[in-house]
Amino acid sequence: MADLLNIGLSGLSSNKTSLAVTGHNITNVNTPGFTRQSTVQGARTPQYTGAGFIGSGTTLTDVRRSYSEFLTNQVRSSTSLSSDVEAYKAQIEQLDSLLAGSTTGISPAIQNFFSALQTAAEDPSNIPARQLVLSQAEGLARRFNTVSDRITEQNSFINTQMSAVTDQINRLSGSIASLNDAIAKSAANGQQPNDLLDAREEAVRQLATYVGVTTVPQDDNTVNIFIGTGQPLVVGSSANRLEATAGKEDPSRFEIEFVSGTSRQGVTSLISGGELGGLVRYRSETLDPTLNSLGRLALSISDQINSQLGQGVDLKGQAGSSLFGDYNTADLAALRVKSASGNTGTASPALYIGDTESLTTSDYRLEFDGTNYTARRISDGAKIDVQVTALPAPSTEVSLTFTDSAGRDQGFNVQIDPSGVQKGDVFQLQPTRRAAGTIEVTLDQPDQLAFAAPIRSINGSLDANGNIIGDNRGTGVMSQPTLVSNGSALDIAALQGFSKELSYDATTGFTVAAPDTLTLKGGGSFVPGQVNTYTLTSGGQTIEFTISGKPEQGDTFTLAFNATGVSDNRNALQLVDLQNKQVIGVDPTVTGIATGSSFTDSYGDTVERVGTLTAQARQDSEATTAILKQATDNRDSLSAVNLDEEAANLIKFEQYYNASAQVIQVARSLFDTLIGTFR
Repeated sequence: MADLLNIGLSGLSSNKTSLAVTGHNITNVNTPGFTRQSTVQGARTPQYTGAGFIGSGTTLTDVRRSYSEFLTNQVRSSTSLSSDVEAYKAQIEQLDSLLAGSTTGISPAIQNFFSALQTAAEDPSNIPARQLVLSQAEGLARRFNTVSDRITEQNSFINTQMSAVTDQINRLSGSIASLNDAIAKSAANGQQPNDLLDAREEAVRQLATYVGVTTVPQDDNTVNIFIGTGQPLVVGSSANRLEATAGKEDPSRFEIEFVSGTSRQGVTSLISGGELGGLVRYRSETLDPTLNSLGRLALSISDQINSQLGQGVDLKGQAGSSLFGDYNTADLAALRVKSASGNTGTASPALYIGDTESLTTSDYRLEFDGTNYTARRISDGAKIDVQVTALPAPSTEVSLTFTDSAGRDQGFNVQIDPSGVQKGDVFQLQPTRRAAGTIEVTLDQPDQLAFAAPIRSINGSLDANGNIIGDNRGTGVMSQPTLVSNGSALDIAALQGFSKELSYDATTGFTVAAPDTLTLKGGGSFVPGQVNTYTLTSGGQTIEFTISGKPEQGDTFTLAFNATGVSDNRNALQLVDLQNKQVIGVDPTVTGIATGSSFTDSYGDTVERVGTLTAQARQDSEATTAILKQATDNRDSLSAVNLDEEAANLIKFEQYYNASAQVIQVARSLFDTLIGTFR
């Protein structure tokens, strides 16, 4: 009877624990990361009797978690990937809306500006039409500034978000380290601390939402957490930290440092996965190239418009003034170079734009090894050759020019004082980064827009007062000439009073007085009735024009300075043509075919690239969300609490408990009967 009583008591004890575990499961049905637990029972050691071995009841051998390391790792990796994609998508959708919007994008402003130019070209003396050009130029510059400001604000937001994320990572890594310590101590008795293990798994899962992690289980039931390419974030009960700090080469862009004790390591380029990985990936793959692309477009528009205006004459007979501000001021040139915080030298380099047609959308890294300068293009890691040229005295600086392996000039040069550069100094070069934010209109007088060409043609001759004299008898016609640009602004002083007369002889063709030279394109002699193209070289000026028709003996034509150009729109038409001219990203090493893109195409390429990446991010978001759901469902099918199943367990264990109590009741009844026989 004593044996029967012990058997009943063992059943009561085991089923009481089973009921407690079931109740624990039910009450934690909504606890994040909770893993369903179950009891494992075993028979006690039987007792030997003359009739053989007789059972002695049951015992509880384990309280087990319904856990799969494989399924948990799937959830963790899917969480990291999904968070990366969501963080990337949230940022790029804002950029896509900004660039492609009809009210926020730059393309409509470019169209409005060139439409105003076209209207003004149709009536070049119309002051209101000229004023509209200035107004649309102001609108275009402001649109560039606004878009640049929004992108810069997004960069600042990313900096703030990186700081917030690293704080969460450090909090969770500290929690995991504490849980490791508690688990190692609790597991020393040979049993698993289930709830502590669940808390740690949930902390690791939450950590994976912020950064990609790798877990390595240890023999003492702790787990070590690694990030990047193997940086140990958590080792046993010790946790290291991540810090978001101002970049050493560019303080406006935060970088991630891995801090272990007193040592620091930059790991920004090594981070992947999680929200932090998504932010870093978006900034390097999309944000920086887009801002550089807009800057290159702003520089090209400023350069091409200003250069073409410099080849014309305004209503006052003066050389054209620049419409947009100078992008090569000393202040702007200095802003394009970032000195690394660890530099020991005192040099303050300045970057000057040389050829906007050759500019890329990349930043560059310049280093000094004590003897030579080396550079590489950050976008593709290509090595860039650096040529050093001393500047004329009294300057002590040198000019650095940059060409890639194909011999393509990179479109800029850096001026630096070599006495201020020390071995190991590093500089980040940003030729186009801030151009969209600094473009501005400096011309405010509509009559100073140089819509006229500087040279005009006259059928006949001019007297000393500039009046047309003579009357050609033939039908020869000279086209309005083109002054071939030498890359610099007009020298009005040299052109004022310019007058060159061409005379026709039926035998020798057209001639001009020495020392000027007149050349017929293609050689040969003048052919009456056809279009003949000539080049006149005079005092360093090169002028192209055509003569057609049939001139008579003694007919004259004159090329003269266009003093007022009131009704002349030739330079305005050249300005309008710039809209479709391929002047961005030109490859000078390619001959025979046109390279580069126009203003509109360049911006369209940027919008298309961002739009494509946005569409891809949305597809990735759908895919990673589905993968995460599937992984979570797979894990939950094993580990999550099922209330129906737990309700059934309650009934089952209650019946077992009652049955065990009945065994005790039988043992008591037998004992009472036995005692009663001796009374």
